[in-house]
Amino acid sequence: MTTLQQLRTKIFADGADLKTIRALYENPLVKGFTTNPSLMRKANVQDFKGFAREVLTAVPDRPVSLEVFSDDFDEMEEQAREIASWGKNVYVKIPVTDTKGTFSGPLIERLSDAGVKVNVTAILTAEQVQAVAGHLSSKVESFVSVFAGRIADTGRDPVPIMDTAVRTLKPLPKAELIWASPRELLNIFQADSVGCHVMTATADVLAKLALVGKDLEQYSLETVRMFHRDALEAGYTIEFSGSVTGRRS
Repeated sequence: MTTLQQLRTKIFADGADLKTIRALYENPLVKGFTTNPSLMRKANVQDFKGFAREVLTAVPDRPVSLEVFSDDFDEMEEQAREIASWGKNVYVKIPVTDTKGTFSGPLIERLSDAGVKVNVTAILTAEQVQAVAGHLSSKVESFVSVFAGRIADTGRDPVPIMDTAVRTLKPLPKAELIWASPRELLNIFQADSVGCHVMTATADVLAKLALVGKDLEQYSLETVRMFHRDALEAGYTIEFSGSVTGRRS
């Protein structure tokens, strides 16, 4: 099987816990960081700008994606330009539509043409990728985040959609496709197989990196031992009734 060192797909950490971000920054396999308002709220972030500044201090030299949170396109643009000014490694996450479903294309184009590195997020269809591609500058770095994990949650195979997305973005040499919201570590090898540039993953998924290539017989034995250890530590017992004849004298 492909080893982690052979992967072409880059791994980005997704989250909003500063302690975890600092720890993952020490891992050379982690090439960038992303977050979003939901993750920040879950981590109890109170000060958006203050948090972003701390992240950028901790991660000064790898891509960091920070998301706007307005639902008004004019205000989104103001937020995006301000966020972009916080660092050369900043990518501004712009949702593919507003909450009414209106496409963000014109805003994406204005920002991209102005030199703002965007990360267009919450994409779930090949058609959305095609639409976004038509509004990205070929001269400015950008990310296109397709939520492959959410596609899989609906019972659809995300691989054909991601394969199409890779081909759609080929004419844009500075645009990179992100396989977002993975559910298992296998997804990084699926992403790599179609030529996807990046996969974002939360800390719980990244914690499984040590399992890559693990001997399955050994893993089986460790699983059996885990069940046995947990049963002992829980103190489980069974009182056998007189009708049980499983034992032989």
